[in-house]
Amino acid sequence: MSRAEQAEQVGRAEKVGQVGPGERIGAAAPPVGRRPQTAAGFLALFRSELRLTFRRVRTMVLLAILAVLPVLIGTVVRIETDGPRGGEGPAFIAQVTQNGLFLVFTALAVALPVFLPMTVGVVAGDSVAGEAAGGTLRYLLVAPAGRTRLLAAKFTAGLVFCLAATATVALAALATGAALFPLGDVTLISGDTIGLGSALLRAVLVAGVVAASLAGLVAIGLFISTLTGSGIAAMAATVGLVITVQILDSFPQLHAIQPFLFTHHWLSFGDLLREPMYWDGVLKNLGLQAAYVAVFGSAAWSRFSSRDITA
Repeated sequence: MSRAEQAEQVGRAEKVGQVGPGERIGAAAPPVGRRPQTAAGFLALFRSELRLTFRRVRTMVLLAILAVLPVLIGTVVRIETDGPRGGEGPAFIAQVTQNGLFLVFTALAVALPVFLPMTVGVVAGDSVAGEAAGGTLRYLLVAPAGRTRLLAAKFTAGLVFCLAATATVALAALATGAALFPLGDVTLISGDTIGLGSALLRAVLVAGVVAASLAGLVAIGLFISTLTGSGIAAMAATVGLVITVQILDSFPQLHAIQPFLFTHHWLSFGDLLREPMYWDGVLKNLGLQAAYVAVFGSAAWSRFSSRDITA
C-alpha cells in the first residue's frame, strides 16, 4: 500500500473516532474507552462506508451497466413494435408499448434474477475481504470493541447500495419509457386500469420490494467476505452462489427445498401489479430475507468478532 493510501485510511479512522489525530499507523491501539459508542459515531462510520462504496470506479461502472439495461430493453421493444412483426412477441411487449411506465416493471423483472444480484454480490463480497486484502482493515479495527459497529455499518451500506442499484434501473426505465412510449393510465396484469399517479406509487413500492429482496444476499456476501482475505475470491464466491441457487431453483425435482432458497420469491413483486394487490408472496419473500439476514448476519458477526486481522 502506498503512503497516500495509508494516510487516507488514517484520516478515515480519525473521522469515525477510531484513531486520534496525529497517531501513527502501526502505533499501539488506543484504549477501548476512547472509542465513542454513540449513534453519532456509528453514523460517521456509516457515511465513511458509503463514500468508500460509491467512490470506487467499479461501483460506478456497475451502476452504469444497470442504467443501460432498461435502455436496451426499451430500444428492442421499440424496434420490434415498428418492425414488420409489430403485433407479435411476448405479452410484456404489448404492455410496454401501451404505456412506457410498464418498462419499469419489465426492467426490474429482467434485472432481478441476474444483473442486480451480481452487482450486489460484488459489492457485498468485497466489503470486508477487499479491505483485508488491501491491508486497511487493521487500521479501522484498532480495538476489538469496534468490530460489531463496523460490520453493522458495512451491512447498512450494502442495503443502501441495493436501493441505489434498484433505483438506477427504475429511473432509467422510467426515462426510457417516457421517451419511447406514451404515458397514461396503466392496465395491470389483472386487467384492471389505474391512473398514472397510482401507477407511479406502485412503481416506487415495487422498487422498494425488489431492493429489500436483496437483503439476504447482502448478509450472505458479508459472511463470505469475512471468511477470506481475498476480495476477488469473496466476490467470485458470492456471485457463484447466486448462480448456483438460481440453477437449483429451476429443477422441479427440488421443489421440497426451493421455497427456502433466498431467490425463490424474488419475482413475487408481480402480485403488486394486481387489483387488489396480493401480499402473500411478497410477505413470504420479505420474511425469508429477514431469516437469511438473521442467520448469515450472526454468522458474519461470529466470524468477524474473532478474526485475526493483525496479519
